[in-house]
Amino acid sequence: MTRLSIGWRLTLWYLAIFAVGQFAFGAGMWLVLRHHLVSLVDKNLQDQAADVRGFLVAQKKNADVPKFQEEVTETYAEEHAGEYLAIYTSDGEPVYVSDFLRKNSFAPLVSASGSGLPSKGLFENREVGERHLRFLQSSITTHGLTFLIATGAPMKEVRETLHALRNYLLLLAPLVLIISAIGGHWLSHRALAPVDALTRTARNISGHNLSNRLEKLDTGDELQRLSDTLNEMLDRIEKVFLRITQFTADASHELRTPISLMRTEAEVALRRARDSYAYREALQHILNETEKTSVLIEELLALARADSGSESLKRQPVELGELLRDCVQGWQPLATRAGHELALRSGDAGSVWVVADESALRRVLSILLDNAVKYTPAPGRIDVSLDVDLDANQDVEHDDRERRAVVSVSDSGIGIPAEEQSKIFERFYRVDKARGRAAGGAGLGLAIARWIVERHGGSITVESAPDKGSRFSLQMPAVSQSALPTAEGVVRA
Repeated sequence: MTRLSIGWRLTLWYLAIFAVGQFAFGAGMWLVLRHHLVSLVDKNLQDQAADVRGFLVAQKKNADVPKFQEEVTETYAEEHAGEYLAIYTSDGEPVYVSDFLRKNSFAPLVSASGSGLPSKGLFENREVGERHLRFLQSSITTHGLTFLIATGAPMKEVRETLHALRNYLLLLAPLVLIISAIGGHWLSHRALAPVDALTRTARNISGHNLSNRLEKLDTGDELQRLSDTLNEMLDRIEKVFLRITQFTADASHELRTPISLMRTEAEVALRRARDSYAYREALQHILNETEKTSVLIEELLALARADSGSESLKRQPVELGELLRDCVQGWQPLATRAGHELALRSGDAGSVWVVADESALRRVLSILLDNAVKYTPAPGRIDVSLDVDLDANQDVEHDDRERRAVVSVSDSGIGIPAEEQSKIFERFYRVDKARGRAAGGAGLGLAIARWIVERHGGSITVESAPDKGSRFSLQMPAVSQSALPTAEGVVRA
């Protein structure tokens, strides 16, 4: 079953709510008018009853029932006020009953004694002789007698007025509902027109034109916020899409080079018969390229896991001084063979603890040391240092958790131009692409290093100048040794 559009559903809801409101308004107006008209009739009946009571009280003190009958008949028989008047004694003897009421066998509303009547009298609607009348029954005691007075008034005009109002409401209600339905549909269509425009634009956006954006609205309402939010989402999607596209292209390019070299080496070796030395040399070249390709694939997988959020950091307390000594000791032979002097300077920082993934930090240090060894001409010098950055306005003794550990790797290498320093942490970026490939790098190391450091709540920066060397510094939150037991845990990066 096809669902109605939002515009039609809004129109129907608007129509239903308007119909309920119109019904409530019409019924309210009818009840208010009825109450007002009945109140006017009641006021007239009260005035008539007051006149009758005043007339009875004004009679002579020695008047008896026949005298009252004579006086009341003489006064009210020919007056309009007496057309619906009935007066009885407490014994039920009629003092005066109008011709109309007598012909239609009118009976008192309550007992002739008048007992049980409220002080203001009793109102009641009755149909007498096919006439709709409203009566007020009250009592009065005078001259030693108790009289029950029933005064009536016709309700014809009241009923006709209410009936006319009801007919007008029923006649106008459908017309008003039709007009409101047309207006509601027009309003809903106009309100949702920007949504239709956004839908048409969004439907035309694909991977080939992600730079397109939804129409910029200036309505200052929810639709503008929706448009702005969708455009911001498209910005993020475009950036991710371009990043993935660039990543795929770069990865394909980087993998194509070593695979081509291995294939060429194998084809040359098999082109004609060779001695064992030539075959061993060809296999050695292929092995070297295979190792480089394995490293590249491992780096690509690491970045892919990082992007997908599946890379976990197993955090635990790590003493940076010990970690640096171990890393420097492991890289010492490689640096010596390359003709460099590698030294560790820990200064007076003492024990510096961080909560981190130890293997991930070792990978960051290996990346920085590897770059320093590769891009420092022999003989060169490489220094690794550990310091603690403190806030000058901070009481370290009471709040040393605010300390930041600073690990720096400095070299006397070729340096990095200023305009390139902001790009070296991008994936597959190399300052000297030809030299980088010859040295075995793919331009992924620093990107991986930055990802690891940032996942630890730190940052990595570079200070460099051509032919004057480079200094890479990473900063991480340090913790006091007393806070270490509560800091352990596994956090997904």
